[in-house]
Amino acid sequence: MHIPDQMLQGAVCPVTAAVGLVGVTVAVAAAFRTKHKPGVGRFAAVAALIFAAQMMNFPITDGTSGHLLGGALAVGLLGTPYAVLAMTLVVSLQALVFGDGGVMALGANLVNMALIAVAASAMVRSLLRRRLEETLWRRSLMYGVAGWLSVMLASLAVSVELASSGTVALGTVSAAMLSVHALIGVGEGLITAVVFALLAPRSARSILGGRSVALPLSVACATALLFSPLASSLPDGLERVAEGMHLLPAADGAFWSPVVGYQIAALGHQGLATGLAGLIGVMLTFALAWLVARPLQPNLG
Repeated sequence: MHIPDQMLQGAVCPVTAAVGLVGVTVAVAAAFRTKHKPGVGRFAAVAALIFAAQMMNFPITDGTSGHLLGGALAVGLLGTPYAVLAMTLVVSLQALVFGDGGVMALGANLVNMALIAVAASAMVRSLLRRRLEETLWRRSLMYGVAGWLSVMLASLAVSVELASSGTVALGTVSAAMLSVHALIGVGEGLITAVVFALLAPRSARSILGGRSVALPLSVACATALLFSPLASSLPDGLERVAEGMHLLPAADGAFWSPVVGYQIAALGHQGLATGLAGLIGVMLTFALAWLVARPLQPNLG
């Protein structure tokens, strides 16, 4: 669901950049104030896990794939303010280092994936938490539902942004986006529920323990290095819809980095090139997330 450069026109990019900046600033302020803080290492490890999980495209239907968005999982494991910050780090690194999502469209991608997806998940948690017993499987189900809704609302936001660019009618693009992402959202919900059940802290103390860092970071490293080369190469939901409506911009090759496209071009073996690029991304995400979180919670880490 990463919008590339040149797909959005007019004032959409500057407006969404402003909205994204305001939203992230509010999240930083909320992260300072909240009493429910994850440990610095926990925050960094979960952000790294979301980066790795987003590399794992899974096939759905009609030659289309999807991947975990991660907003609901981040809310469940980190809380809302830190979920926004984790998603912001991941989406920004993807655009600025790996060329996944346009630099000019970064504001729109942050609005969709770091703000709307997280807000939708937090809303579901607020509505359902009082109605469900605090058992692990019910909380996992709750975040699974939140995952599905987060994908649907993020895809609707993309539709509005594309329509606001004046290149396609809102009804046409939203129908296509929502139909394909309804299936992707099922995968999102299932993955979110399973991973949350695996990584959810069992107590307030456990969220600061060593296992709360080692387990998600180990899963992130293994996913990036060993499993990302096996991910589906089919176009994702947005790419499939944009391709069908002739909205995909031509690749101009202007963006370059040693790991662009999640590949280390200097390596001849594609699987190794992808796996090592993914591992670099995991380590970069972990390091930057650690640096971001440390000033927000000086008594933890």
